[in-house]
Amino acid sequence: MLSGQSLLYFIYTVAAASVILAAEALYLSYASRRSRAGAVNRRLKRLADEVPAEQTLQRLLRERGLTNSGDFLFGLVGLNRLYTQSGITGNPVTFAATFLVVGLALAMVLSFFLGVSSLASFIIFLVTGLLLPLLVLRRARNKRIRKFAKQLPDALDMIVRSLRAGHPATVAVGLVAREMPDPLGTEFGIVSDEITFGLSMEQAVRKLSQRVGFEGLHLLSVSLSIQAKTGGNLTSILHNLSSVLRERHKLGMKIRALSAEGRVSAWIISLFPIVMFFVLLGLAPAYYGAVWDNPLIFPVFLIFGIWALLGDFIMYKMVNFDF
Repeated sequence: MLSGQSLLYFIYTVAAASVILAAEALYLSYASRRSRAGAVNRRLKRLADEVPAEQTLQRLLRERGLTNSGDFLFGLVGLNRLYTQSGITGNPVTFAATFLVVGLALAMVLSFFLGVSSLASFIIFLVTGLLLPLLVLRRARNKRIRKFAKQLPDALDMIVRSLRAGHPATVAVGLVAREMPDPLGTEFGIVSDEITFGLSMEQAVRKLSQRVGFEGLHLLSVSLSIQAKTGGNLTSILHNLSSVLRERHKLGMKIRALSAEGRVSAWIISLFPIVMFFVLLGLAPAYYGAVWDNPLIFPVFLIFGIWALLGDFIMYKMVNFDF
């Protein structure tokens, strides 16, 4: 039996040890979260969870709609490529099902509760469930490619400096994967992991070009293929390619600046009739009279809507250029 004083000392010791262990646990938890938060790209955050590199690579590929080997997951290669290049993570089936369910629910509400015709509800379902996800994916892909194009010359310069310092190409690619933010950091990290697990540099870069969809990566893939087959100074090749891509990006930004007025005018011309329609409908509901009961109103709206979309498409082509 412990005396009262010994029992008191024992309680104090256990309490002090508990406080120390609790403080250590809080510190380790905070340090772990801080290390993940300080990671510059998605791949490094995944590796900070102490998951094996091979499982991290497979998870990154699967959430982009690819198989564990980096190939397209389902037979509709065009849609699979669009989803992969958009950079949206998650299950592509879930992504598509979400828009289909929302489109179906919206069509049912308009048809059963607001009295909209079945044809109009079906068109709304097609637009929301099929057309809208394609537009979202295309917009996300274009935005991601522009960001990747801006980062790629700096990444190539980093590889060139690493090669000149005497590092092998695989180490240089791994350096880019650690230092560059997304989207380029994670993509080059996948390249580094694929090389580690058996692919050649040429094959890994070719898959990178398919995942991103940027033409500059196709030039990089061709350059590496030629260098591997015929030899040559890889440092000089990458340095020249970096200069070409940087000047090309500058030219593209100059074109966007010169065409900014045309793009803003296209938006104003396109949105002005729609905005005025709803303004008049809100301020003076009786302005249109009994025109809604006319059986020709829906065909007229459909024809003029298609005509307006055609005009918008023409204006879009006039102020957007491939570079």
